[in-house]
Amino acid sequence: MSHESVVHTDPDILGGKPVFRGTRVTLRTVLASLADSDSIDEILRSFPTLSEQQVRAVIAFAAASVQEDLPLPELPTGA
Repeated sequence: MSHESVVHTDPDILGGKPVFRGTRVTLRTVLASLADSDSIDEILRSFPTLSEQQVRAVIAFAAASVQEDLPLPELPTGA
């Protein structure tokens, strides 16, 4: 499951914050739970509308987002 099929943004839903498609659960909420060392099983118990595949897809989404925001290292120039 790709993060594109899981993530949805709509200005009329929670002010346009990224949510899991078909829910009002924000990606930020799930990522904060992961940062607090919650397991995927704990997250699924807290948010029963989510699936394991959705949680894994949001991890991929976060990784892709960070990669896009990281500056590229400068390549050494030949001297």
